[in-house]
Amino acid sequence: MKKKIIALGALVVVLAVIIFLVTGRGGSDTLKIATIMSTSGPVSHFGSQCRAAIQMAVDEFNARGGVLGKQVELLVEDDEKNPEKTMNALVKLVTKDKVKVVLGALTSDCTLAITQEAQRRGILLFTPTSTNDMVTDAGDLIFRSCFKDSFQGEVMAQFAVESLNATKAAVLYDMNNDYSTGLTKSFEETFEAFGGTVVASESYAGGDKDFNAQITKIKAADPDVLFLPDYYNTVSLIMNQVRNQGLDAIMLGPDGWDEVVGQAGEEAVGNYFCNHYSPDAEDDDVQVFVRKYRERFGITPNALAALGYDAAYIVLEAIERAGTDDPQVLKEALMATNKKYVTGHITFDANHNPVKSTTILKVVQGEDGKLATEYVGMVDPE
Repeated sequence: MKKKIIALGALVVVLAVIIFLVTGRGGSDTLKIATIMSTSGPVSHFGSQCRAAIQMAVDEFNARGGVLGKQVELLVEDDEKNPEKTMNALVKLVTKDKVKVVLGALTSDCTLAITQEAQRRGILLFTPTSTNDMVTDAGDLIFRSCFKDSFQGEVMAQFAVESLNATKAAVLYDMNNDYSTGLTKSFEETFEAFGGTVVASESYAGGDKDFNAQITKIKAADPDVLFLPDYYNTVSLIMNQVRNQGLDAIMLGPDGWDEVVGQAGEEAVGNYFCNHYSPDAEDDDVQVFVRKYRERFGITPNALAALGYDAAYIVLEAIERAGTDDPQVLKEALMATNKKYVTGHITFDANHNPVKSTTILKVVQGEDGKLATEYVGMVDPE
């Protein structure tokens, strides 16, 4: 009996060691990274494409041997564009899954909800798509691969004055959305700095469907351009009501307009927005990415997909250079980034924001009646 007990005890120890190793608490043949994306909720089309592109990048690394001799395991959390759920997802990933690197979140409000917590816990947080200026203010472990709202607002205001000869502008924005309010501030300041006048600045609350009262006030001010700093779903509703009231101002927007051609009707034609890339660009990196994405997912990748793909490559290549996923070492490797990616040539400034160009697109209608975007030009950072 004593021998059986000893043998059983030895077996338990062996099994414990095996479990210890397999679960990664002793040693693991996988490198864990995570992403928090809004794959359901009001901007799920953005979140789903971004998450898919990140997975595609991870799979490409794994197909050629992984990173640091390990296969990369991507853990995915959906925050439904709810900042509280973003925080819950981060805490889970850090405490339960022991992740050191997180790609996310998708929208600025969700990312701003977790930047300080990620910094406090020593987690490398790299958002592909959150453009609010304050995102990287929380500390030296917060990065992004998209340009800032202030840059977008400046670009569109300058474009309005110099390319559209606008002298009067109006703005209609979501007063409860950090993304929308940040863009509004930048656009208005720059438009006036270039000699224009902001003749109307009206607001609404997220979730509103009727904007006619605000549009009536804007129409009375007779603007040349109307800046709509929001996402494609809300912008599509606003555009329809703008044209129904007979307001013929040229409408302008930021990267949140991406996918507006799939949501809006003819009222969107002739309007402009800035974006992170164009799938029609005559660029080898862009065309290879678009082809691979179409072959795998059956659709043309939007700009947020391109940003997600770039973010995964930037981070995984930095881990390779650093020889570790330790955030304190990894941050230095990230700062050394100096390479051409799908959304442009990227380096980082002192605040961990990418120095890169932006693309101006015009909404047009093809001979088949379908809406599309037309490349207008590039704007480089000053």
